[in-house]
This record gives sequence, structure tokens and C-alpha cells, in this order.
Amino acid sequence: MLDKCKASADDAGVSATLVHVEDKRPAEAILELSRAQGRDLIVMASHGRRRLGRLLLGSQTAEVLSYTEIPVLVVR
Repeated sequence: MLDKCKASADDAGVSATLVHVEDKRPAEAILELSRAQGRDLIVMASHGRRRLGRLLLGSQTAEVLSYTEIPVLVVR
């Protein structure tokens, strides 16, 4: 799965580094890595739901938004 993502990034001319973190919740791993690597932006996806669901983000995205000092770009 990660190799496909890397290939898509390469095809689009985007520099990407693959990271797989085991035994951590995704939000926890994202927060720890972004701080440790000195990142200045986190990009995450939302579910893109309609109506009432539009107000809700994925639980991992919501958690990252709640606990980071780094700007987060949410895309759908």
C-alpha cells in the first residue's frame, strides 16, 4: 500500500518519505513524528460527508487538530 502511495507522489513530482509506525494509534504517531522531525505542516483528509456529517471529521483528524501546535491542512 505504501509503495503505491510513494509511486503516486513520485509521478506527481512530490517528494515523499514512507514511514510505518507499529503499535501506536495513527493520531499519536502523526503528532510524535511531526514534532520529532520539525515539520511545519500536517496534511490530513476528512471524510467529505454531507449535511450533519459535514461537521464531523474523522476521529484521527479531530485528535490531531486538538493536540498539535503545527498548522493542519484538512482536505476532502
